[in-house]
Amino acid sequence: MADIHHAVPTDPSALAAATAAAMWTRDQTAQALGMQLLKIDTGRATLSMTVRADMVNGHHTCHGGMIFTLADTAFAYACNSHNLNTVAAAAQIDFLAPAREGEVLEAEAIERAAAGRSGVYDVTVHTDDGRLIALFRGKSARIGGEVIQGLKEA
Repeated sequence: MADIHHAVPTDPSALAAATAAAMWTRDQTAQALGMQLLKIDTGRATLSMTVRADMVNGHHTCHGGMIFTLADTAFAYACNSHNLNTVAAAAQIDFLAPAREGEVLEAEAIERAAAGRSGVYDVTVHTDDGRLIALFRGKSARIGGEVIQGLKEA
């Protein structure tokens, strides 16, 4: 088995990418929903998801829980990009416009503050043509340990 210390780059952007790749292999929910990881960097992540027929509600619009899940997933990748195990402590979403079957949604998460074991992240969810769908704010808590064991934050 290769020594992980030599296999994973230590600059922050490369560490974020390696951490996202490690998380993706275990992220069955994101994969089942057809999400794609578009961009990753330290404290930032962008994911996309196409609204499928099985994601719409009784109003024939994308179920709010699906939109929340996409935003929450972008939040998770952004706050774990430092390779420190981090979970949601709280989250809030404001739904601004409906999304419809066939539309591609993108969720962009940005770290706004990180101090000690806590962080605050804002996520915008929009269609691929730029129509704003939702605003999400997540508060994170570091729980100890690393996403990729044996590394230290660069």
